[in-house]
Formats: sequence, C-alpha cells, structure tokens
Amino acid sequence: MCGIVGYIGEQPAYDVLIKGLHRLEYRGYDSAGVALLSPDGELNIYKTRGKVDDLERFCESKDVSGNVGIAHTRWATHGEPNDVNAHPHFSCSGRLALVHNGTIENYNVLKTALELQGCTFRSETDTEVLVQLIEYVKETNDCSLVDAVREALKEVIGAYAIAVIDVNDPDMIIGARKSSPLVIGIGDNETFLASDATPIIEFTNKVVYLNDDEIAIIKKGQPLQIISTDNRPAEIDIKTLRMSVSQLEKGGYPHFMLKEIFEQPRTIHDCIRGRVGSKGATVTLSGVIENKDRFLNAHRIIIVACGTSWHAGLIGKRLIQEIARIPVEVEYASEFRYSNPVLTDRDIVIAISQSGETADTLAAIQMARKCGAFVYGICNVVGSSIARATDSGTYIHVGPEIGVASTKAFTGQVTVLSMLALAIGQLKGSVKPGVAEEITSSLRRLPDLIKQALKLNESIEQLSGIYTYVHNFLYLGRGFNYPSALEGALKLKEISYIHAEGYPAAEMKHGPIALIDHELPTVVIAPNDELHEKIISNIQQVKARGGSVIAVVTKGDTTIADIADHILEIPEVAEPLSPVIVSIPLQLLAYHIAIKKGCNVDMPRNLAKSVTVE
Repeated sequence: MCGIVGYIGEQPAYDVLIKGLHRLEYRGYDSAGVALLSPDGELNIYKTRGKVDDLERFCESKDVSGNVGIAHTRWATHGEPNDVNAHPHFSCSGRLALVHNGTIENYNVLKTALELQGCTFRSETDTEVLVQLIEYVKETNDCSLVDAVREALKEVIGAYAIAVIDVNDPDMIIGARKSSPLVIGIGDNETFLASDATPIIEFTNKVVYLNDDEIAIIKKGQPLQIISTDNRPAEIDIKTLRMSVSQLEKGGYPHFMLKEIFEQPRTIHDCIRGRVGSKGATVTLSGVIENKDRFLNAHRIIIVACGTSWHAGLIGKRLIQEIARIPVEVEYASEFRYSNPVLTDRDIVIAISQSGETADTLAAIQMARKCGAFVYGICNVVGSSIARATDSGTYIHVGPEIGVASTKAFTGQVTVLSMLALAIGQLKGSVKPGVAEEITSSLRRLPDLIKQALKLNESIEQLSGIYTYVHNFLYLGRGFNYPSALEGALKLKEISYIHAEGYPAAEMKHGPIALIDHELPTVVIAPNDELHEKIISNIQQVKARGGSVIAVVTKGDTTIADIADHILEIPEVAEPLSPVIVSIPLQLLAYHIAIKKGCNVDMPRNLAKSVTVE
C-alpha cells in the first residue's frame, strides 16, 4: 500500500504535505514525492527514491510555494523503487499530476491504446497510465477535469485511491476511490485529503470517508462535493474522529514498535472496558446481542484474515469451538476469495483486520455477502472499509498502530475473540460451569498481567545478544499456543530478517527435528496447561540433539527451568488467554534481536502496514 495526502487552503501546502507524509510513512517508504501548484501558475513536482527525509533534503533548494498540492509515499508494486517511478506522475503536457494507491489491473491494455494515440511514457508504473488516460479523455472530449476523471475511471479495472491536480484548475483537487481508502478532512477554509486520518487529525477532527466509486470535488472556498462515477450526487456523511495527536507520536520511546508493546496494558483495558464488568461472569457485545438469532442458528463460522490477524483467527477458532460449540474454519482471505466456497445463509463469516482495509479480506467479505452469509467484522480503525462493509462487528479499540509489525492489535484481536466466544456461548447456554467465571476473571486481570510480563524487557534485551547473528529459529507451541508460535516466528522474520518457522510441537518429529543442531535455537512456548507434560518431552528431544532452548514458562516452573538454556517466566492466566501474555516476551525478543542487528523495526524492508492491493 501507499500513502496519499493532499491539501487546499491558506497554509503553505508543502509544510502540511511533508508532515502528512511522515505520518503516513508506515504505509510505504520506497520513495516519496510532492506536486505543488505555485502562485505564479507553475506545477512543481519533486520526487526521489528513499524516505520522506530524503525528499525533504531534495527540496531544500526548490520552490515549494503554493497553497494547493498533493503528495505520496510509495510501497512499490509496478516498477522498482526509483526517482522515475516515484509519485506524483504527470501527463504528457505536464499540466496534470496524480498520486495513486492501488493497482490498475488492465494498465497494459490502456497503455498500448494510449501509445497508439501518440502518448509517451516515462515510468514503468500503472499510475502514469491513469494520468495519461485522464488527460487524453479531457483533451479528446474538451471536458472538465471532473468529467475526464469520471470517464477515465470507467475504463479502469482494479483498485485505486487517487488525487489529481490541474494547472488549468489551480483551486481544485479531485479525489476518487475504489477498493482503496481515501478520507477527506473538513477544516476552516481548508480541506485535507489522505489515505487515512493520521495526517488530518492535527488540523481537524471532521472527516468524510469516500465510498467505492465516489469522486470528491474539493474546491478552495467552496463546500465539498461528492458524486458517483455515473454522475449522481452522493451523500456527505461527516464523522467526528476520536483520535489525538499524542497517539501518533513516539512518546519518548525510540521506536513505535516498542511504544506499542508497552501500551498493551492500557490498550487491553480499553478493549474490555464496558464489555466485561468489574464483577460477575457476563460479557456484553452489542454486535452479538443485536444479531442473536444469527448466532443462535449458525451452522458454521468461517474466519477470514491475513498475516497476524490469521494467527489470531486460529486462536479464535479454538476459543469459539470450545466455548460456544460451533464448528469453525479459518481461511487465508487471499485463498478463500478464489476457492469457490460453499456458503449459506446459516453461515457466519468473521473478518479480522487491524486496518480494516486489507484488500483480500474486503474481497472475501463481498463474496460472502453475495452468498447470503452474515459477516461480522473485527477491526481497529473506526470508519474503515471493512467496518462499513460488514453486517455487524466489534472494534478492538487499541488506538493507532504505526509500527509495521503488529503487536497491540494482535493482543486486542485475541481479547475480542475470547469475549466473542463467551458472548455466543452464554447466548447458547453452552459455556461449561466455571469456565465463564475463570475467563472473565482473567480478562479483568489482563492489563496487570501484561505489566508483569513487560518486566522481562531488560533480561530479554540481554538474552537477545546471544542470538543476534543466528540464521534460523524454530518456534514450538501446542494447543492455544501453536498459533502463538506462528506469530512469534512471524515477528522475528518481519523485523530482523532471520528465517523463523512456527510449528505445533508434536509435529516437530514429522520433519523439523532434522534441522535441530547447536546452530538452531528453539523457542518453546510451555505455560502450565493441560499439555505441559507433553511439551516437556518435546524440549527434551531438542536438547538430546544439541539444540538450545528458550522456554516461555509459567512463573515457578522449576521442571523446565532445569532443562532449558533460558527461561522467560510469565504470570499464570486462564489457558484460553495465555496467547495474550505469551505474545509479550515473543514481541520483545524479536524487537531486541532486530535492534541489535541494526534493523529499522518500524519500517522493515519490503513491508507495509496493511496490504490494500493484491
């Protein structure tokens, strides 16, 4: 995905745009650029490979005057990251500039047709094809920029969020979206446009979320207009943001990732607040209460998600099956959408996404709804595409997550899934005696238990030095914590670039045991649960083959302490919630190893925060 920001008003546009790009840099950081309409009618475009800091240095001696502009920070899809492929792209005449997030699937067909009409192309991107197409339509039909954008988009197959400016219309920005997010900020005599609300909140808390196939006409000094691509007026629904600038700053931490790891006591408190009472065993989720017949009559639940959210879904499967006694399947959204699944109106599809913008998950939702399934969303970003596309759902309420490697969103997702399982189970009367009391009691204690687990930070920092330069890691877990092993391995891969593999501990003997030697450390997740004795056997098998073991254990576990090379003690918690506590030392281990390797943990190579294109 990429980050788009636009501004029109009385402030110097460059200052607003650069600040906005820094806020959006978690969405992509291969290259960056800005297009400004100067007071003397010039279109100045500056772009460079690298991060936003590199763009700022590049612009130091440039004319950055003007009150209207668009900007972009890129995560490369079509064309390698370089100065030419960086956005904004401009038309043959040099009068139009455009920034784009998404993928134009039929760009090759459009490009060939435009070349036959005499257009020449400078870049390898699909985005340049779109700006050339808009200009071609505008000149051929002698129409306005709005009509040219509208007609051009009718020819496009794919996903897009775009912003366009025109030298001949210097007081206007055109925005449009389909399957890629775009937000309009309404200020006092100024208007903002961005991929999400993070660049806007400093200036206004009033926003409009564009829907698919909508075009925003933003004119200086005039009210916002929104039309559909078939030229019908669209409703303007202004929302009030509940986000603060302080949530977007590092708050004294060296990295957003570490800040977000340490925020988890507060974010989990926010997640359960108003849903789990201060006493008793009842969980209240409005999405379940309002749709109780759907849950009571459900034959099956299918969880669709990607990446870290998929790992949370695996934990959710076990939670829902054990507590609510409904069969659950977990699918990668990217596979599910192309699998021609058998769905009925008795199925519930639960879609999990931190950003609420994941392209494959959105497509899976649309397909499920067409088949008549009830779709329940679990996401973090209020007003996101998934929040608006689902029938109902629950927000995790953990606040903006800027670090690319998900931390607090994962624990928030698992917490919501545990509450969802209890809410459905209580509705059906399927909760075993004592289970609801045990889990709700642990839910109330989670913030304090996470605080205890965070005390491992210093010892994990020291431990990480031993394993900084290994080439491979194996993560093992059982039961509720097999997905924790997958998630721990993913965190290490994402930010340290060390190959790591998560496995069910009992499956180690079916292949991975061949890899174990003194050069392969194994992280074993071994809390005091019903499979404790069995995982001790797995540890002994690793040690017998010369492997070193880092064990995550319940405090006071002397048996594993005598076997493992290193132990990380976590507080005791109800077994279904152990993945929340287990994740804390695994996040810290990945973080400190990556830091010691000199990696940029907030902006790992080749990754973006959410994947809004296929």
